[in-house]
Amino acid sequence: MTDPDQKDRMKRLEDRIEAARKAQAPTPRVDEHYSAANLAWRMVIELVAGLGIGFGIGYGLDLLFGTLPILMVLFTMLGLAAGIKTMLRSAKEIQDAQAAEAAGKNERD
Repeated sequence: MTDPDQKDRMKRLEDRIEAARKAQAPTPRVDEHYSAANLAWRMVIELVAGLGIGFGIGYGLDLLFGTLPILMVLFTMLGLAAGIKTMLRSAKEIQDAQAAEAAGKNERD
C-alpha cells in the first residue's frame, strides 16, 4: 500500500502535468480567421482573374489568327463562367469550414 504522502505527491504531479499541457496547448490565432471583407475581396479577385485570363487568351488568339473580336468575346464569357464557378467553390469551402467550426464548438459545449 502507498502512504498518504505519496498520494498527495502524485496528485500534485498530475496537477502540474495538466497545467503544463494547458500552457502548451496551441491557442487559435486571431489573424487566421477571415473577415467578411477579406472573403469578399478574395471572391472579387477570383472573378476578375477569370475575366482577365479569358480576355487575354481571346485577344491573343484574335491577333494570332487575324479574326474579328469573336474569340475575345467568346473567351471573355468563358472566363466569366470560370470566375463565377471558382467564386461558388470558394463560398462553399468557406461555408463548410464555418459549419465544421460551429459543430466543433457544439461538441465542446
